[in-house]
Amino acid sequence: MCSVTARADELTVEFAGEAFTVGPDAVFTVGREGDLAIDDNLFLHRHFLTIENVQGLWLLSNVGSRLAATVTDSGGRVQAWLAPGARLPLVFAATAVIFSAGPTTYELTISVAEPAFRETQQLEHDDGLSTIGDVPLTHSQRMMILALAEPVLRREGTGMSELPTSAQAAERLGWTLTRFNRKLDNVCDKLDRIGVPGLRGGVRSYATNRRVRLVEHAIAARLVTRSDLPLLDVERESAAADDD
Repeated sequence: MCSVTARADELTVEFAGEAFTVGPDAVFTVGREGDLAIDDNLFLHRHFLTIENVQGLWLLSNVGSRLAATVTDSGGRVQAWLAPGARLPLVFAATAVIFSAGPTTYELTISVAEPAFRETQQLEHDDGLSTIGDVPLTHSQRMMILALAEPVLRREGTGMSELPTSAQAAERLGWTLTRFNRKLDNVCDKLDRIGVPGLRGGVRSYATNRRVRLVEHAIAARLVTRSDLPLLDVERESAAADDD
């Protein structure tokens, strides 16, 4: 991972091992083209996100027309949904930005040398979940999310990951596709009821969009973490034993 030391009035964007320093007079663009040309992915806007300093405050703007991004602080305690046309102040020392275009999920980190908000106390939770992640999940619901999020969790640092299809995730768990989709329906319903956006949509795009949005939320809210990954093999072995 590249390491860049920014001045007090600068900001750093990190993606896939690269670091970019942004000065207060610049407008930094993220998309298929721009200062950070992420990927030749036709599902991704040519210009998707911009970062600029307005009267001393760094702002992240969604200048795209279709895609949204999940924005969270580095501790996963605060989460925002950045819809097309919206903008958000970058007040934390480190902010993670997670978004999906087609089947690919991307994550970048934005670091501010002099953040407007400084954390003064680290709150510990016995269950290891942050406030925004505090939603009761059954073991099988958690395994379903873990199977979908596995490529993102196995990735080192920021970057891009191809999400599995429902059929691939079901096979990873040793489940039938019917069982997997039932768990997916249940979790999306549960999160939708507590106000998580993007898990309901039109019939034509619903199946794909809800999977990628679920992974975005699960990663940002720490519903599943890298330390959970060994549970996937345990679940597959358990499913195989039940079939015998």
